[in-house]
Amino acid sequence: MRDNDEFGAPPMGLRWCCLTPITRASLNEEGRLMIDIDIDSAYRHLISLATSSPFSSAPNPTVTALIYGADGTLIADGVHNRNLSPDHAEVVALKKAGSSAQGATIVVSLEPCNHIGSTGACVDAIIDAGIARVIYAVKDPNPKAAGGAQRLAESGIIVEFRESNELTDIHRAWLHRITTSRPYFIWKIATSLDGRIAASDGSSQWISSVQSRADVQLLRAQSDAILVGTGTVLADNPTLRPRIESAASPLRIVMGESEIPAGLNIHDGKSPTLFVKSRSVDALMGALADLPLNQVLVEAGPTLGSALMAAGVIDEVIIYQAPILLGAGKSWLEDIGITTIADAAHLQLLAASAIGPDFKFRYRVEKM
Repeated sequence: MRDNDEFGAPPMGLRWCCLTPITRASLNEEGRLMIDIDIDSAYRHLISLATSSPFSSAPNPTVTALIYGADGTLIADGVHNRNLSPDHAEVVALKKAGSSAQGATIVVSLEPCNHIGSTGACVDAIIDAGIARVIYAVKDPNPKAAGGAQRLAESGIIVEFRESNELTDIHRAWLHRITTSRPYFIWKIATSLDGRIAASDGSSQWISSVQSRADVQLLRAQSDAILVGTGTVLADNPTLRPRIESAASPLRIVMGESEIPAGLNIHDGKSPTLFVKSRSVDALMGALADLPLNQVLVEAGPTLGSALMAAGVIDEVIIYQAPILLGAGKSWLEDIGITTIADAAHLQLLAASAIGPDFKFRYRVEKM
């Protein structure tokens, strides 16, 4: 059990694709014949399952799993989707595999849990299914679920930890919450090439491309909450819901002291909404402290976003940069309290990719 399964959401369908990596046989240290899984190919499949899924499984991570038969053929895969079922990824895959799981290898993005909560421990399901080998990519730091790999090994199953930076990145928000006891904050920004989020007349629709805006919808669907300030609500009247069929609606958080008229979309009752009637970052963090949120997507303007950055709350910045120049207008960042170059905020580039005519940059905030 990665966390307490306490909150549900409307069901949705799952799709999965089949992938058979090239394999070869070898003898392990005990002299047992084992099929060598193409782990790079398997991990790419796990990543694809996670990144293409338009949902979050908070308070749990969106774990993915693959089961390979004794001949190296992919039998089944699984994704933990709490919108559909409380079953964890390993159990989803095992149910698909049925009796074919006997003697098979299961490859999992996160160490199988050794904890009984609202569902049984995944290690028990793996043992009962007769799985012969378990390969996992990320160690589970949650003390509630500790000891999964050890328990499997003690039962006679071959257990291999093959670390993956990419799958660690997939689980970064959940890992952050488990280790820091607060959500992972991503600030999403759409800018011109010269860093403007609006022209001098205030117009901003649309700076980014259709492709970038579609990517944002998936990012919304994979987040547990979307945070904006009252200024954004009053200026743009957003719904703050993913425009993806069957995607669950994240919690909408509106921060600020301005009154919001009853007729605006934020009052439509179609998504859970939390109003934090304060401009204090401490008040915001206090309001979120007991909520089961792994990832908070910040879609705020420069005032709130910069305040969160200055307070050290922003963990990651995603910038969609369009190939246009405005020359004047509102910039995405305001004063964050830096007066000398020695105190500059440091960001690490995690990924850069072309998306339509735009570029998408992911940065981790390293120093504030």
